[in-house]
Amino acid sequence: MIVPLLYKVTRKLLTVPSVLLRRGAVKDAELMVLRHENAVLRRQLARPMRYEPADRFWFAALSGLIPRRHWRDVFPVAPGTLLAWHRRFIAAKWDYTARRRTGRPPTTAAIKRLVLRLARENPRWGHRRIQGELTQLGHRMAASTVWEILHAAGIDPAPRRSGPTWREFLTTQAEGIIAADFFHIDTALGKRLYALVFLEHGTRRLHITGVTARPTRDWAVQQARNLTIGLGTRIDSLHFLLRDRDGKYSQAFDAVFQAEDMEILKSAPQAPRMNAHCERIIGTIRREALDHVLIMNEAHARHILAAYERHYNEHRPHQARNQLPPDAHEQPAATHNLNTHKVERTRILGGLINEYRHAA
Repeated sequence: MIVPLLYKVTRKLLTVPSVLLRRGAVKDAELMVLRHENAVLRRQLARPMRYEPADRFWFAALSGLIPRRHWRDVFPVAPGTLLAWHRRFIAAKWDYTARRRTGRPPTTAAIKRLVLRLARENPRWGHRRIQGELTQLGHRMAASTVWEILHAAGIDPAPRRSGPTWREFLTTQAEGIIAADFFHIDTALGKRLYALVFLEHGTRRLHITGVTARPTRDWAVQQARNLTIGLGTRIDSLHFLLRDRDGKYSQAFDAVFQAEDMEILKSAPQAPRMNAHCERIIGTIRREALDHVLIMNEAHARHILAAYERHYNEHRPHQARNQLPPDAHEQPAATHNLNTHKVERTRILGGLINEYRHAA
């Protein structure tokens, strides 16, 4: 009987504010219900309540709307905890650590590739020399950054003192090398002919000096003389003659080139790869011309080889020269409209080889 009576009295007392102040009575009643519900839930917890970051944010934000003297009654935590949450919220608001990068800005991948390219193409350059070259190109960076890029790639940041590799050495010397070699031609009637070829390594210019059925030493010496006369002033850029140990090369043959201040380089016995450029051009002559024609005699062989020599030097593109023929010095002007520029074909050796040019 007492509990129902007390409940009725409480209900009557709570209706007094609603009569006097209709506007805030409902909200106050809701708040009182929520506070009591919160108290009941906390009594049922067996361990301290843990609040998520979103809860802390919400309590800290609402603390500015409630007087501090009421915090203990309103909030489920101590005032000191609430203030600590508020300070942490303000500090996080103005914290730009996640958006701020410490230290130097990262080096772009393109700059790293350029540094490695300079180191690869210039093995005698140290990291400070590479840094200077980058500065000339408009890329300002510290020498230590260049050092770190080279070190990470496994490249010694200091210049190499042991000299260039074989590939680098031969590439450098290619401009001054001319190679010589004999190859044979079998006629339609089975007679064997011999031709002597020279190839300039730097320009890939081909010289087929002669064809004979009897390649004597005197004949080889005469071909050497004809070549040196035909080269003219270009011979000044040549410093080495590369040949094998064939008995058709005599001391007189070498003397012709030594008189032009050229050094004779002899390949090892039975090592054709040491004169690979000449071996390759001989194979090209066979695949593109000789394998498709029946050679009748020496005169016919000279005609075929002379026509192919002109085609090779004046028109045939070469990969080592960026698709330029040996006698060309620059790429032709680009032509995009094929409707206004007709392409004409020139037949070499009766159509065995074709050359294409734009009509004038």
